[in-house]
Amino acid sequence: MSKKGKLYLIPTPLGEENGGHVLPQYVKDVIHNLDLFIAEKAKTARRYIKTTAHPKAISELTFSELNKRIDYMEWSQYLKPAEAGNDIGLLSEAGCPGVADPGAEIVKLAHEKGIEVVPLVGPSSILLALMASGMNGQSFTFHGYLSPKKEIIGKDLKRLEQMAQKGKQTQLFIETPYRNGQLVEQAFKVLSNKTRFCIAMDLTLPNEYVVTKTIGEWRKTKLPALHKRPAVFLLM
Repeated sequence: MSKKGKLYLIPTPLGEENGGHVLPQYVKDVIHNLDLFIAEKAKTARRYIKTTAHPKAISELTFSELNKRIDYMEWSQYLKPAEAGNDIGLLSEAGCPGVADPGAEIVKLAHEKGIEVVPLVGPSSILLALMASGMNGQSFTFHGYLSPKKEIIGKDLKRLEQMAQKGKQTQLFIETPYRNGQLVEQAFKVLSNKTRFCIAMDLTLPNEYVVTKTIGEWRKTKLPALHKRPAVFLLM
């Protein structure tokens, strides 16, 4: 019986503008030894792999896409090469695969098939935001996206505020970048003056912005540009 290949979880920059400097050289070394990749979007993955100066032409590499129109059980076919002894790289659109990312299903399938999973070091916007927020890093919960409906966001935020107060726990969440303003507007409207609120944007990028204030202080502060800037929000 042939030895199975490995599934490498390859981190990617958090933004296209000068974001690659945070990736260790050994990550690029691993990439250069791979011919097979699984990615949320093949186009983005190809562009990133090209920036690493892969020794092979991009056209010689194989990319399988985590298309939402395909049942995730069909994704198991993407791991057939690993079952045959070939290593595969899994990439997220930004940051670490499997964290707030559909790649988690591929990792799950890899474990079910007895394929070794190897996580590589790279930027996680969630952990970077938590580190820089000054909030509780021993007990925290990441909620992903809140409701896209404006009339429900306020209720979601109040619920997280209550969870933070009850468990003394940091609450983290994200928003589609073009709705950042709507979320922050609701936060300032419904949260208590004493609740601490952190806005962490463009992490690891030239325009990085991380500021924590109480809601009362935020209400007196001129906000930076929020529109279309990748952000993590935290409250406690």
